[in-house]
Amino acid sequence: MMICSKIVWGGKTYELRYTNTDSFSDLPKEKCRQIYGVCFYNNKLVIGFNGKKQTWSLIGGTVEPGETLKQTLVREVSEESNMEVLKAVPIGYQEVISSNGAEMLYQLRSCCIVKPIGPFFSDPDGSVTEIKLIDPLDYKKYFDWGKIGDCIINRAVELKENLKL
Repeated sequence: MMICSKIVWGGKTYELRYTNTDSFSDLPKEKCRQIYGVCFYNNKLVIGFNGKKQTWSLIGGTVEPGETLKQTLVREVSEESNMEVLKAVPIGYQEVISSNGAEMLYQLRSCCIVKPIGPFFSDPDGSVTEIKLIDPLDYKKYFDWGKIGDCIINRAVELKENLKL
């Protein structure tokens, strides 16, 4: 199943194509630019508040040079929530294509079971200033990614049942 959408970001229009997957291994790693976790702790969804943008979102970020996708996920979850990833599985990926078709990259989404390492203060770069544990069904009270977001959250809720510790 593929869900298509368009967004305008930074004054440019991008086409989004979201696809569920059980593996990221077929994707070209050099085009995988970010990975976000749909993180669950005690059946609650972990979300972060970006103080710079004044928005709530999932936990995650950019792949750094030399990192594997899993290393990026583990690092970003730790930095942005002070939580440890205990288990993770792919949910899906989003192709982001520029309006002229010249630029294309992938944004990955994973379902994670996490636990706190300690109290959260803020992430190292200062963008995430607060975390919150919410009922996953209430996510649209904090952010709305349309049909793609619905698909990601619904699939994560289904997958987390198989990830129980």
